[in-house]
Amino acid sequence: MKIVLTDAQTVTQGDLSLDGLKEFGEVEVNLLTAYDDIAETIEDADAVICNKTPLNAQTLRLAEKLKYIGLFATGYNNIDIEYCRQNGITVCNAGTYSSDAVCQHTFALILECLNRVGDYSSFVADGGWKNSKTFSPFVYPMSEIAGKTLGIVGCGNIGRAVAKVAKAFNMRVLRYKRHSDESCTDLDTLLRESDIVTVHCPLNESSYRMFDDEAFAKMKDGAIFVNTARGGVMDENAVVNALRSGKLAYAAIDVLEQEPMSADNPLCGEKNCIVTPHIAWAPMETRERLMGIVCSNLRNYLNGTPENVVN
Repeated sequence: MKIVLTDAQTVTQGDLSLDGLKEFGEVEVNLLTAYDDIAETIEDADAVICNKTPLNAQTLRLAEKLKYIGLFATGYNNIDIEYCRQNGITVCNAGTYSSDAVCQHTFALILECLNRVGDYSSFVADGGWKNSKTFSPFVYPMSEIAGKTLGIVGCGNIGRAVAKVAKAFNMRVLRYKRHSDESCTDLDTLLRESDIVTVHCPLNESSYRMFDDEAFAKMKDGAIFVNTARGGVMDENAVVNALRSGKLAYAAIDVLEQEPMSADNPLCGEKNCIVTPHIAWAPMETRERLMGIVCSNLRNYLNGTPENVVN
């Protein structure tokens, strides 16, 4: 079979081997594929492996042999699931590979807001400590994580991992998911009572820009907002408004609606806003695990026992 990778550079920049896929057939590696070139690039593919490549009716129209799409990702909002269903194309994601990594990055962002490690490191590097009159200059306010209420939006693998770590920090945990159960609370209560709100839900029609001006208005004054899910779940202008009004003390963001970040993104340079470039999922161990799941998904599909099917 012919396996076409459309955006391999989003998974490896030479540090992660793709050789595991050679077990299944001929592998064509494209580092990045422009939108207008996708259709011709995958025209003769039996299987496509991608991360964020848009695969829809337009880009899939020439791929008459295509029967399998494997994702280097948990989210699959870049895939036209209905088109694939109608055309007999199986789509498999990698649902659990990044839970620990994204959980870790979530708390790195939270702790940066509370402990100001980067600010204090810059203070020392700039000579501030050398010129301090005291051994412990209180230049930037800090706050304990213990006792704070963490609101987790989304109760999948990542959300559950975040809840577990939060409890180890002696935090109070509130959880919200669209299909609620006895372990969850309603969204308004979570927004009203949480000191920190962290988002771990998929991007879909119901979650698109769910964090807008109205949602932020319901939060505590001086709360912290963390998004390591998808940029589309928040209105970026609403985040800026909440920061400037003081409704949010900090926003800590790993994802944007347009990636890479556009030159005119409203969050760029905004005070008390930490932005990292969608790297919560990217430790080497995490990507090695991801590669293993992608290969396993393809192997199981070929064996007639597909796993992690999303359509």
